[in-house]
Amino acid sequence: MSFTLHPQLQKDTDVIGEFPLCLALLHKENIGPWVILVPKIEGLQELHHLPMEQQQQFLVESQTVFENLEKLFNPKKLNVGALGNMVPQLHIHHIARFDTDVAWPGPVWGNTEGKQRTAQETESLIQTLADAFNNQYPQFSR
Repeated sequence: MSFTLHPQLQKDTDVIGEFPLCLALLHKENIGPWVILVPKIEGLQELHHLPMEQQQQFLVESQTVFENLEKLFNPKKLNVGALGNMVPQLHIHHIARFDTDVAWPGPVWGNTEGKQRTAQETESLIQTLADAFNNQYPQFSR
């Protein structure tokens, strides 16, 4: 079975690259680095539906994202969330939060004012994240 990214995720994100299990996406909202990991498994809606080996692989990939968000951007707080109420395809948000961001200290959902990065800012951030992920986890590919 092939993997298809949900249309809403296609609309709201740009691709950073791929880990062995997950597609790594950058949310277009300019509220801080906001990475979304999507396991490349068709029809998956819940993390606990993955076999234990894949759950462990997810944790390795998630840790790679968070360690690099922390190292590169020194956020005030790192947020993680897997809501799925609007987009049922399992996708896990990894958000670097700052006390200067427009939504701080509240949730980002519905509070970002819709501001997006320029194409140049987006490409620069994607390259920075992809390089960092690959340096720490060589199986990551852009």
